[in-house]
Parts: sequence; structure tokens; C-alpha cells
Amino acid sequence: MARASVLSPRFPLKRIVISPAQTILLGFATIIVVGAVLLSLPAAAADGRPTRLLDALFTATSAVCVTGLVVVDTATHWSLFGQIVILLLIQIGGFGYMTTAMLLALLLGRRIGLRERMVQAESYNLYALGGVVRFTRTVILVSLAVEGTGALLLALRWIPEVGVSRGAYWGIFHAISAFNNAGFDIMGNFRSFTRYVTDLPVNLIVSTLIILGGLGFGVLVNLRDGPRGLTLHSRLVLTTTLALLAAGSALVFLFEFANPATLGPLTWPGKALAAFFQSVTPRTAGFNTLEIGHLRDGTLVVLAALMFIGASPGGTGGGIKTTTFVAPLAVILALLRGRPDPVLLHRRLPTFVIYKAVTIALLAIAFVVAMAVLLTLSEGVAFLPALFEVVSGFGTVGLSTGLTPTLSDPGRMIIMVTVFTGRVGLLTLAFGLSRRQQVPHFRYPEEQIYVG
Repeated sequence: MARASVLSPRFPLKRIVISPAQTILLGFATIIVVGAVLLSLPAAAADGRPTRLLDALFTATSAVCVTGLVVVDTATHWSLFGQIVILLLIQIGGFGYMTTAMLLALLLGRRIGLRERMVQAESYNLYALGGVVRFTRTVILVSLAVEGTGALLLALRWIPEVGVSRGAYWGIFHAISAFNNAGFDIMGNFRSFTRYVTDLPVNLIVSTLIILGGLGFGVLVNLRDGPRGLTLHSRLVLTTTLALLAAGSALVFLFEFANPATLGPLTWPGKALAAFFQSVTPRTAGFNTLEIGHLRDGTLVVLAALMFIGASPGGTGGGIKTTTFVAPLAVILALLRGRPDPVLLHRRLPTFVIYKAVTIALLAIAFVVAMAVLLTLSEGVAFLPALFEVVSGFGTVGLSTGLTPTLSDPGRMIIMVTVFTGRVGLLTLAFGLSRRQQVPHFRYPEEQIYVG
């Protein structure tokens, strides 16, 4: 009797279908692994010796997820080759996996298929597939234009100080790192921009790059339509961003005004500039001009809150996002005012948007608290420093009180998981790890419960 072939109708081969969320997860994971392999090579280290694989993996994860938390000093540990690898990983992470893939396809003249358009729409939270390729081209052009302008301005500032070659390189590296909200610096010895605490050009150029990257590409494109052409999303992002920057600057200025280790020795203009810069970087680029380890507990809480909120959807930053933060506030205001619908800027919000925002916010709170508790157990540190480090990783910020370079291997793995989750998003991770969702064909009967 002949045996049945595996290709016969009796044994049909099942086609493996990968969802957009799973594609994003696998794409980021693949880039991180490739980056870790490159960074573990002897040529990537300044001393010519192979970097420990876990340290290379941590650095690659931080770079691809545009975070900036590091366990080795970027300027002194890595060679020029290693730093260029980190810079490429930052650029890919800022673009996103699908934007990078579509860029390569466009350069090769390959047609962008429906599936690729769906994944790209998922990665940028686009509600329609129409114009996805055009939007991707715009993202690439805007990114390169802003980074190029920032690199030129920073180079002009640094060339008189450190020479042409180094000044130009510093300008390119920090412009890409700032616009992509990565927070990697090559100043050396974990100092970040503390030596430029009162330097107006460096502060303003870097701050502008961070803010532009954090607004989201959809908002940057919409700005071309003028004030009257702004969508509700753009107006909400701009309003919330300005409010958070003002509140953060005022609170940092107030809490650190007399701190002899931070704002105390500075003049009034210097205090204001440093407070502003330190309220920008938690949104979500981990540069700092003040020593984070010397900040008061109240300031650390403020920065942690800003890091948790993060940037805006569709940009290079992390966090739960500004719109996710304000959407539940609209529910609270509607309830307090006795209105049936949540309203922001004279527009009613759809129910599914509220559901999504509340879900993300509650899951994020539970996640960062759980990871902070794990970090306290693995490292034996107090809860606030652990929470600050975890929120910095989840918000893909990169600010550190000095704990990250001293982490044990389990602690580094905790932060890596936190960083990866913060970059891809909790919902994307949940959808990517779960089975395909089924839409119910019925609704259960409604009944009241007592709350409050």
C-alpha cells in the first residue's frame, strides 16, 4: 500500500499567517539581534576586545528602542564602528521597522503590497490604508531634513570648540539621537550635556529636535495646512505638549531652585534654561544638563510622570502618549460636569478611543509597578530609584539616577524587557502574543452595578 504524501489533500499544509502586530514584534526583535551581534564584534569596542553579549544586547535594545539607557559609556567603550552601528540602530528604531523596510523597497523599485501597507498603518496608528506609501515618503523626507538641519547647526556650534571632524561628527550623532528621542551621547563618562547646562545654542537646538520628533509625523505633516487646517488630534497634541512643557519647567524650577547640586549655583536665566531643558528631555529623550542622581525626590517624581506620559502617537518617542493621557481626563470632566459624552476642544470622542486609552494607561501602570518591584528584589534598591529607572525604560527615555550601569544580569534583563515593551507598545505586544481575536456575534444583557 502506498503511503500518503504530505502534499496530498489528506494532509493539507497550513499557511502560517502573521498578524501586523506580530510582524512589528519580529521585525524589531530581528534588528536587535543583528545589532547585538555587530556590537559584540572586537571591531566594535575601543579596546579591540569582544563586548560581553548581554551588554551588546542591552545596548542594541536601547538603541533600536530609542531609549538611551546604557550599561557602558558610549563615547569611551565603543569604537567608531561601534558608534556608527548604534547610530544606524537609532535611525532604524526612530523610523520604525516597517518604514525602514518600505524605504529599502522604494529604493529598489519594488512595489509595496497590501500586507506591507497594513503593517505600516498599524505601526503609525493610521485608520486608513490610502496614502500609506505617500505618508511613508513624507516621514523619511521630514526626518532627514530635520536631522540634517539640526546636525548643521550643532556642528557650527561645536566646530570652533573641538575641530572640524569631531564637531561635524558630534553634530550628526546628537542630531539623529535627539530627533529620534534616543538620548545616546558621545560626550564621555556618562556626563551627557551637563557641561552645557547654560549653553543657549546647544539647549535650544537639542530641545527643538526632541520636541519635533515627539510631536508625531502626522502632526508635523498637518502643520503645513496652517492653524485652520489642524485636525483635532494635532490641536490636542500641541496643546498638551505645551501644557506639559510649561508645567514641567515650572515644577523643576521650583523644586530645584535652591538645590546646591543642581540649579542653586546658576543665575536666574541659567536656572530657567536648565529647568526647561530638563522638562523637555523626559518627553522622551534621555539627555540631561543636570545630574539626575542629585535631584530631589519631588523632582524625580515629576520627571517620572513626564516620562510615563511620554511623547505623542506616530512619533519617535515612547510613553503612553499625550493623547492617551488626556482621553481619560475627558471622561472625568464629563462625569463631573454631568455630560453624557467625553468632549475635548468641542469635539466628542468615540467610545473605542476611550476604551483604548484607558486600557493602555491601566496596563502601563500595572506593568511599570510590577517591573519596579522586580527590580527592587533583584538589585536591593529603594522603590523610587527602581521605579524611575523602569519608567525611563518603558517611556524609552534614557534618564538614569546612575543605577543602570551597576545593574546585575537579572536587572539588565528586566530593563531590556521594559524597554522593548515600551517601544513596541503594550497593546501591540499583547496582540502579537495572543491568538487571532474573534468578533462576538452577540451582546450580553445589560445590568447595573454599584461603583464609587
